[in-house]
Amino acid sequence: MDNVVDQNVNQVVDLRNGFELPLLLFAGFRTIIDELHAELARQGHPEARPAHGFALQAIGPEGATASEIGRRLGVSKQAAGKTVDRLEALGYAERVDDPGDARRKVVRLTPHGLDLLARSAAVFEQIRGRWAAALGEQRLRELEDGIARLTGPTGFRLDAAGWFGG
Repeated sequence: MDNVVDQNVNQVVDLRNGFELPLLLFAGFRTIIDELHAELARQGHPEARPAHGFALQAIGPEGATASEIGRRLGVSKQAAGKTVDRLEALGYAERVDDPGDARRKVVRLTPHGLDLLARSAAVFEQIRGRWAAALGEQRLRELEDGIARLTGPTGFRLDAAGWFGG
C-alpha cells in the first residue's frame, strides 16, 4: 500500500491495490482460526483442525450419512468417509445404524464432538470481543454488515474446506 500526497488539497490519499482485499480478508480469517485452535488445544482439543470444524458442522445435530456430508462439504462420498474415519478415531463422531433404514449408517456427533463445537463457539465470541475492543463495536458491526451484504445470504458455505483443497 502506498500513500500519496495530493498536491491540491495537501491530503494523504491511501492507494490500495485490488488484490490486497482478499489477502486481508484471508489474513483476518487465518488469524481468527489460528487463535481459535491454539485456545482449543489449551482446552483439551489439541488434535482439532480447521477442516474438522467444517465436517462437524456438516454432520449437524441430527447426524448425516457419508453421502450427505460429502454433498455439504463439496467432496466425494469417499473423501467424506475418510474425514469421518478421522473424526471417529479422534472421538468426535461415531457411525450408528440408521433407524429408518438398517442398510445405512448415520454419522453422529459424540459428546466429545459436541464439546468441541461448544468450546469453539465460546472462543469465537471471545475473539470477536477482542476485535470489537480493538476496532470499536460499531466499526466491527459495520464491517460484518458490509461483508454480509456483499456475500449475500449464502455467503458462508460448508464446502469451503473442499474449495481450499482444490
